[in-house]
Amino acid sequence: MRFKILSIIAVAGLLSACAAPGGGAGGAGGAGSADSGYAPGSQEDLAVNVGDRVHFDFDKYSLSPESRYTLQQQAAWLAANEGVSITVEGHADERGTREYNLALGERRAQAAADYLMVLGVSKDRVQTVSYGKERPEDPGSNEAAWAKNRRAVSVVK
Repeated sequence: MRFKILSIIAVAGLLSACAAPGGGAGGAGGAGSADSGYAPGSQEDLAVNVGDRVHFDFDKYSLSPESRYTLQQQAAWLAANEGVSITVEGHADERGTREYNLALGERRAQAAADYLMVLGVSKDRVQTVSYGKERPEDPGSNEAAWAKNRRAVSVVK
């Protein structure tokens, strides 16, 4: 009986720790919240409290609902950090020619930037650049690595 009670207390403690507010990566934990440990408006603040990247399907540059949500959070973060500008970097996986992937990376970066502007972020605060397949996040040659590499990343300037 005592073991069951201790087990229940331990599980309740773990669940309450998991439910703590503040958001993690991709969460809406608020720009530069006091407990985040990162300077408001910094790259770390964006990455940890909002999410700094969106991913794409193979050979696509359309935004998924999850990507739109992340970009909505980025737009809110940018509104809260008025002095911050970003560069949206477009990336592709290793498949395809260098030229094709540079063009695809540009379309991905532009799709993310355009959506941020639709959400009210000034065009003056958003630039784009494509790195194609030149800067992989994961150097592997498999579907898991390719999925990580098909992305647009918002970088604080």
